[in-house]
Amino acid sequence: MAAETSIGRAQVRAERLRRERQLQHLIQRAIIYALLLLGALIILVPFFWMVSTSLKVEKHLFDQPPQWIPDPIAPENYIEAWEKLASIAPGLTFWRIMGNTLFITGLAMFAEMFSASIVAYGFARFEFKGRDVIFFIMLSTMMIPATLTRVPTFLIWKRLGLLNTYDPMTVPAWFAWGPAYVFLLRQFFLTIPREMEDAAAIDGANPIQTYFYIMLPLVKPAFLAIGVLSFQANWNNFESPLIYLNTTQMFPLILAIQFFQESLSKEAPKWHYMMAMATMMAVPILALFFAAQRYFIEGLTVGAVKG
Repeated sequence: MAAETSIGRAQVRAERLRRERQLQHLIQRAIIYALLLLGALIILVPFFWMVSTSLKVEKHLFDQPPQWIPDPIAPENYIEAWEKLASIAPGLTFWRIMGNTLFITGLAMFAEMFSASIVAYGFARFEFKGRDVIFFIMLSTMMIPATLTRVPTFLIWKRLGLLNTYDPMTVPAWFAWGPAYVFLLRQFFLTIPREMEDAAAIDGANPIQTYFYIMLPLVKPAFLAIGVLSFQANWNNFESPLIYLNTTQMFPLILAIQFFQESLSKEAPKWHYMMAMATMMAVPILALFFAAQRYFIEGLTVGAVKG
């Protein structure tokens, strides 16, 4: 009888401990989700305010209390903003600006992905003298402030006679100018067993065929991750167009927005127009991230854990 009582008490204690652990687990998850929700609100509130402002008529921009949902909604602000910009700078139309932006962004992104993957594959799979030293030097360039190289880089492009062209924003991308991308892809290549390359070599594949048909499909998450990062960096690249371009018809979107703002500096700020253009600047990056977020997160985490 005493033994049965002890067993019953032990079962009760075990059940109580199990419930306490479950409660602690639920509390921890609730705290984590609350913090994530708070962080999401901090990030999304300015974005929602930008979109809301872009859809307001001018007389309701400074209403108190502020209107989160515009009444009335004015989607024509987007068209009027571009029409006003075209009136300030003839020839600087919506299609011209978007064409400039997509050309610079797309070409630089493709070049960065292609060159970084080739260099990373070489560092990960080929043995050559000084490989580790060269790799260390390449990574060390990440610690050099961009301001130190801006003047000499400008003088080089000036000496080459390539100012007011897209070359300074696209040509360097063909030479793996993103050490972080090379490092990420190299770490991913190192996770792939060499037996797969050996099997391809036995089947008669040369290194180029192995790279394109075997290795690249296997590093797809990391490849798409650097694609998203590269797109974001080139889409938002403000300094290079500002330094190297002086013809308004060649401006990308981010420089056109700044030009538009400065052109309106003598007038009352047209915040509904500015927010309309800023929304168009932000939406493509957000859409790309949400479309590729699974590969983006996997590419930044899986390959980075192997040395």
